[in-house]
Amino acid sequence: MKRRHAAPSDLCQQNKAIAQTVWGTLQPVLDRALEQLTNTFRFSISAGDMILLNGRWYVTHNGLISLAFRQGCNGISTSVVRKYSEASSRTWVFRATVYKRNSKRGFVGYGDADPSNVSPTVHGAEMRVAETRAVNRALRKAYGIGICSIEELGSQRCEELPQRAVRKLPPENTVTDNGNGTRVRDRLCQIIRKHELNGELVKSYATDFCGTKTLREAKRDQVEAFVAHLADWAEKDRNALLCQLNSYSRSQAGAA
Repeated sequence: MKRRHAAPSDLCQQNKAIAQTVWGTLQPVLDRALEQLTNTFRFSISAGDMILLNGRWYVTHNGLISLAFRQGCNGISTSVVRKYSEASSRTWVFRATVYKRNSKRGFVGYGDADPSNVSPTVHGAEMRVAETRAVNRALRKAYGIGICSIEELGSQRCEELPQRAVRKLPPENTVTDNGNGTRVRDRLCQIIRKHELNGELVKSYATDFCGTKTLREAKRDQVEAFVAHLADWAEKDRNALLCQLNSYSRSQAGAA
């Protein structure tokens, strides 16, 4: 997926403006970290490359894959570590190797997943989660990214992270403070209608993105970040988004 590359200074200003809208005024340490991540790796919040959760920046799988593409990554290989995997208990461990451009040396990362450390929404898809975590770990090592990826966090670990003071997602009959009087729920419905998306699959993707059991349990900043991510992806590459949504359809069919 190709992107139109903004100048570093422009992208930094864009990221700060979006962060201000979605998460409010950032603490100085978070503002400096955002500027450094933007200038070094050209991560874009609107493209879903980063998310702020519980007072920390996290990179996403989308952001890491996009970075690898920009850096001319030679390839990524993955394999199941059978010694530590057990299909009957849905416990999986993957090994991923990332090969950078013009380098024969591979960077190795491992990822694990089982029903206890993934969102209930993706129960039955632990194999894919483990592979994604392994790939993320290898990419972070290959390109020197110190912040953790959101996909590497288990659902329980997310709950254990220090909670910052954030207002919960308002009831459906209220309006969020986003400057134009539009409800987050309405914005999401508009995106679904405009791009002819499956509402149930979008809901499953949203709960997985936010790391919660239900969408109602998600914080407002998480939902707004998801809406921005969904809108951007739908505009830039609807077919890729449909593939992502269809993966939840397969997971639901397997669990039925």
